[in-house]
Amino acid sequence: MKTGMASWVVAAGLLIVSQSGLAGLAELASAAEPFKVGVIQQRTIIDQTKAGKRAMDSLKEFQGSRQRIIATDDQELKKLEDELKAKESVLNESAKLNKQEEFRGKFENYQRRIQNFDREIQQKQKEVAVEFQRKIDEAVQAVAEKGGFTAVIDEGGAATIQVVLYAHASVNLTDQVVKEFDRRNK
Repeated sequence: MKTGMASWVVAAGLLIVSQSGLAGLAELASAAEPFKVGVIQQRTIIDQTKAGKRAMDSLKEFQGSRQRIIATDDQELKKLEDELKAKESVLNESAKLNKQEEFRGKFENYQRRIQNFDREIQQKQKEVAVEFQRKIDEAVQAVAEKGGFTAVIDEGGAATIQVVLYAHASVNLTDQVVKEFDRRNK
């Protein structure tokens, strides 16, 4: 049984190295003493921490404000299109071309605005994710050091690569990390 556990520990070490690019695998694999591996669920940490909830609410509001602007632009475009269709038969060729050009210009601006907002939203998501990941890393490190864990692996999930196929509940550090995270980020 000891050999099987050692193989799993070495395999976990390999996963850590392959996932994060850490150096020193040979040192971990050749160590005479076993090492403790813990697991976390980052998605749960985001969902359960106060700062995570605030960050998600902030992102939703940011995205919602952009969507409201796009919805207003969309209504204006539909109104202009309906107006153009209704007056099409009474407008002379020059006025019709002017209205069509006005519509085309507004439609192009609308498309550019959508692209810009998409970029802004992606940038905001990236900024929030990077900052939040830094805070998660600090909380994980504090919990791991306090508990004597050599490595902590994210279990992954449906939206990410599932790295851990099985972990005993005793090595799941998620609740401890949530508490540490909230303590550090009030």
